[in-house]
Amino acid sequence: MNIFLEKKEKRNNMKDRKDRVRYKNKKISNRKRLTVFRSNNHLYAQLIDDNKGVTLASSSSIEKSIKDMQLTKKKIAETVGANIAKKIISQGIDSVAFDRGKYKYHGLIKILADAARAEGLNF
Repeated sequence: MNIFLEKKEKRNNMKDRKDRVRYKNKKISNRKRLTVFRSNNHLYAQLIDDNKGVTLASSSSIEKSIKDMQLTKKKIAETVGANIAKKIISQGIDSVAFDRGKYKYHGLIKILADAARAEGLNF
């Protein structure tokens, strides 16, 4: 029985972290939100306009151009970060609020963010 309670507590902690991060981003700035999602196999990033409730740009590791490259997870994170930054900048947006969601700013999430910054995107 304890195993199930521990899993439930972990899920609640992750949800609390996601809600806390999103609340702070919306409270502090009115910028568009660059959000990331990480599954066991893939990495997704999208730019969301919260005022209109629409996705303006997206990039992921399942795109054909990235999937065909046969890269490591770290290289895929760099590629997705650079790709989303190029798409965002091409729309005339240069500063966004980075929403890391339930993930810590570490590992693949940090690599993606650093790659987007290297392309000229401001957080």
